[in-house]
Amino acid sequence: MSDSSPRPAAARGAAVGGGPPGAEGPSLVRLSEPAGRWVVLTTVLGSAMALIDSTVVNVALPRIGLDLNADLAVLQWTVNAYMLTLAGLILLGGALGDRFGRRRVFVVGVVWFALASLLCGLAPSAGVLIAARALQGIGGALLTPGSLALIQSVIHPDDRARAVGLWSGFGGVGAAIGPFLGGWLVDGPGWRWVFFINVPMAALCVPVALRHVPETRDPAAHGRFDVLGAALGALSLALVTYALIAAPAGGVSPAVVVPAVLGVLLGVAFIAVERRRPEPMLPLSLFSSRQFSAVNGVTLCVYAAFGGFFFLSVLDFQVVVGYSALEAGTALLPTTVLMLLLSARSGELGKRIGPRIPLTVGPLLCAAGMLLMTRAGVGAVYWRDILPALLVMGLGMVVLVAPLTATVLASVDVARAGLASGINNAAARAAGLVAVAALPLLAGMSEEAYRSADRFSEAFRRAMPICAVVLVVGAFLAWSMVRSDVLKVPEAPEVPPPAPREGAGVPEEVTAAAGREERPCAPSRPQCAYHCGITAPPLDPGERQT
Repeated sequence: MSDSSPRPAAARGAAVGGGPPGAEGPSLVRLSEPAGRWVVLTTVLGSAMALIDSTVVNVALPRIGLDLNADLAVLQWTVNAYMLTLAGLILLGGALGDRFGRRRVFVVGVVWFALASLLCGLAPSAGVLIAARALQGIGGALLTPGSLALIQSVIHPDDRARAVGLWSGFGGVGAAIGPFLGGWLVDGPGWRWVFFINVPMAALCVPVALRHVPETRDPAAHGRFDVLGAALGALSLALVTYALIAAPAGGVSPAVVVPAVLGVLLGVAFIAVERRRPEPMLPLSLFSSRQFSAVNGVTLCVYAAFGGFFFLSVLDFQVVVGYSALEAGTALLPTTVLMLLLSARSGELGKRIGPRIPLTVGPLLCAAGMLLMTRAGVGAVYWRDILPALLVMGLGMVVLVAPLTATVLASVDVARAGLASGINNAAARAAGLVAVAALPLLAGMSEEAYRSADRFSEAFRRAMPICAVVLVVGAFLAWSMVRSDVLKVPEAPEVPPPAPREGAGVPEEVTAAAGREERPCAPSRPQCAYHCGITAPPLDPGERQT
């Protein structure tokens, strides 16, 4: 595979001891300098827009439905339209920054995201809101990988790990306050302000980026962008999602079956295209690693369950338990606070005992928490019926998410760590997308169920065991396929260069390169110490293990 394959910009910054190979731009800056602090502020502001948005919108869903007189399918599309374009284009977004300038693409993403947010807030109908959410996802696909790429390409290598830690830590705080902020806005000025809040953040971020962040690009980034692969992947997800959301009302009808079959066929075509393209968006060669494939299987199970849970639980709190939007958002704080406080320790534990046990125990704890959540019915008391479930689930997420990211990075060569992280992030978002579409169908939830406390409560109690079963499947995959020693650094054996054939003059540099290629490469470890990966694992550039 050519080195010019489109991939998240973070992938090009994963090389040891420096930024992206061949990066063009001014001298690298230190974090102690004002320029370094401006870079971190810019990236935090940009990524916070997407992080907060991904958590506040769920809290606003009941009010959106009532205000726009929408059924459950509209609420599903309000979430899924954003996740669809974000998951389908995030791998391509970083490659655009490599080619055309990381700051430029990041700023375009921030402006795009803000304008789409403004359109969401002004939406007069459900159709306009869903279209604007899809546009938001495109902006998110540009700014999310771009924020990390700016740190990787501008900050001095000696300060880069600390800068990434600040970036992930502040991002975790943003994810934690998102539901609280969303609830406050919905109960106060209204649900439209959940989207309007992004506009002043962008108005602050863009001037800072243009004034204080230098432009960088990778001159080695060339070749064609895999637009066909991105289009096939996004269309496949869109059609399958449409069929799942339409099935409760349409049943087994051509309007449901045809999109479902076409979506599957496009998915097969996507795999075939990616297998044959010289520069694919999704290099399938990465999945030749048993560990990488296994941990992505675990990711699909875990984040499918998380996506379904967080979509339905906020609705349950407001429709069934009777909470206000602010109370519903605040109720979820224990999970994100636990992750913010304990994820760094969980990462250290995973390095000591290996990932197999955390990746098995974590999903089982989350499954137990979801089963406990079936007590969140009419008349539920928070400290007795809801808080214990959230604490158990939060502990499961603490045990799980940091080792999950570390195992993804350690499963591939350090030079491809950023790409591996991007694929894992996209897989998690796609899993959540399908879960939000499929779970109401599997639980027998009607289009108008969220308007009735009794009907929604019954469906919610059927949905939580389904999520728990998916988590148990993830735990089984981890226990049976993930090695405990995958986070350990392999020792590179001394491999002598091959002897030249008799009479053949083989250049010395060729034989040396051949010898290096036969040696196992050092795996990568995560730089993001703080994980609040409710919707997806954090993008992480990785660094060489020592």
